[in-house]
Order: sequence, then C-alpha cells, then structure tokens
Amino acid sequence: MDNGVRVADGVRLHVEVDGPGDVPVTVVLAHGWTLDSRSWGPVATRLTAGGAGPRVVRYDHRGHGRSDAVDPASMTLEQLADDLAELIDQIAPDGPLVLGGHSMGGMTLMALAERHPDLVARRVCGVALVATASGGTTEGFLGLAPAPLAAVQRAEARLYGSRWWARRQMLSRRPGLLHPGMRWLLLGPGADREALRITAQCVAGCRPATLSGFRPTLEAHERDAALAVFAEIPTVVLAGSRDRLTPVRASRRIAAALPTASLTIFPEAGHMLPVERPAGVGARLEVLVRTATVSAAR
Repeated sequence: MDNGVRVADGVRLHVEVDGPGDVPVTVVLAHGWTLDSRSWGPVATRLTAGGAGPRVVRYDHRGHGRSDAVDPASMTLEQLADDLAELIDQIAPDGPLVLGGHSMGGMTLMALAERHPDLVARRVCGVALVATASGGTTEGFLGLAPAPLAAVQRAEARLYGSRWWARRQMLSRRPGLLHPGMRWLLLGPGADREALRITAQCVAGCRPATLSGFRPTLEAHERDAALAVFAEIPTVVLAGSRDRLTPVRASRRIAAALPTASLTIFPEAGHMLPVERPAGVGARLEVLVRTATVSAAR
C-alpha cells in the first residue's frame, strides 16, 4: 500500500507499507544510494509471510525511485535523517520501532542518531546496520591505489559536469545492459537472477543527478561518535565478505565503535545483502522484532 508523505520542505516521499501489523512493532527500512524501496522487497516479504508479523514501512529517499526529484543542495545525509524523523512522525507516530538501513540507509540511521537522539532513545528498540559504514568511505575505494583512484575521480567529475549527464532522467532504459557491471560491483559471485534483476532495475531507474548529488555527503560521512546513541539498543551489523563498496573492514569499524552490537559476515555475499541474503537479513530483523515485542509488553 502506497502511503506517500510530504516533508517540511514540500518534498513528497514515496512510501510502501506491508504487513498486517498484528505485532506491536513497526519496522522501517531505509535503502541505499541509487536504489529504492524495491531493494528491501524480499526482506519485507519474509517479515510479513503468512499474513502475520509486524507492519513494515519501506520508502524512497528524496531524489530516489518514486519520491520527488530535488535540488542537489538538499542531497545530504543530514536531510535524509530529518526526512526519516518526519516520516516516522507521520506514518508510525506511536509504538516501538525497529530500524534497518542498507548502505546509505545505514548512514541515514547514524545521522538520525546524531540529529534526533531523543527520538531514537524514546522509540527505537532494534537497529540493523546492513552493508554500511560509519566513515572512511573513500579509503581504498574499490581496492584502488591512490593514482588510479584519482584518475577515476577525474573521469567522474567530467561525466557529472557534462550536458549528457544533466539532461538524462534515468541512468538507463535498458536495465539488462547493467547486468555485467552490477554483478562485478554490487553482487557476490553466487547471487541469483532475482537479486541481479532487482539491483539492475533500481540502479537503471536512478536519476543521474541523484547519483552525483549524493556523492559529496557520502564522502564526508564520519559518524563513529553517533553510534553511541545505539549502545543500549539491540543492534546487528551485517556484512558481505565480497562487498566491494563497503568492505568487511567498514563493518568491523562499526562493531569496534559499538561493542554492544553483534557482527555477522555472510560468506561470498556482496553489497546487496537485502536481495542476496534476504532470509539471513530477515531472520536477524525478526529477532529484533521479537525482542522489541517482549520489551513493549513489559
């Protein structure tokens, strides 16, 4: 069910609500950069299987998917955190929350903790940080040494400044053309066809201005200190052993800064854990939901 919301600056966010909500917990899932709410679809299906389970809220970040296009000036993690706080206020104003964030979505949860710590302390009863980072996102990017990395960044700057880039409404109208690149960059070697299909469709439909516009805020992201807000909240950190974008060391850094969290590394999985390992990710969210349900009943 689509329950779009409009946030303070007038931007409309596309929202999907799944599940019967017969459990007194709302799960809110935030997707990654260049993706959309479809990337959490397999996990939402697991959480609501059999017509039971929690209410599950998936949404498209501003500039992504079916949410409104926005000026690059508002493409910041700080703004995404404020958007999430407003979405929660409108869609799930009461009751315990379990938050899941994949990649940039996980960074958004950290920014939420930094900017809205009272909301987190008052409402959040479980956190899943999935294939994400608390900082250092430019360190050893894609395993590149400094010289080739600088060459890649120069090429990106030329592309992002071109008229071709500015006038395109989506990266590609033919998602199949992205399959080889998506397999190499985002998926582990054993990813199935459905994982590849969802990933390519999300990325192909992304606005080019969104891809380039969010890049600076991701590079500036340093929020180890914000993780302390989650210290008293059951938190899981999930990583893929073959993740090229947020390698295992990024998850280990989170776990070191947040020693109360549990760390799970999925062998041979890449960056797209919500579609590559939906059963494993869903199972860990289910544990958080059960824990939150017990806490709510006390």
